[in-house]
Amino acid sequence: MDAVEYKLVRNTLVVKVKGDLDMLIAEKLRQEIDERLQDDRIKNLILNLESVQFIDSSGLGVIIGRYKQVKSKNGRMYIIGAKKPVEKILFFSGINKLVPIYNNEQDIMDI
Repeated sequence: MDAVEYKLVRNTLVVKVKGDLDMLIAEKLRQEIDERLQDDRIKNLILNLESVQFIDSSGLGVIIGRYKQVKSKNGRMYIIGAKKPVEKILFFSGINKLVPIYNNEQDIMDI
């Protein structure tokens, strides 16, 4: 994994993934996000995938699992910045029906 950046914006955890979201990083990423989601102040999750070129089934599993966690806190989850190849995988897997996909954070803030 190249790197993951975390920032807290009000009650929203923003996770920026850099590099591929695959089997090599999925478990570590899951653990790191889960630790942060235990904070009661965090209700929503934004997954920034603008620097992700590839995602596999383990990466999809991380997304679906975090979606379920956020939903259990009555929060919302969003994906931003997915490039075409990643966006196609998100659509083929049906994740876009669960997690809205936007171009950037500003688009979410404008809702």
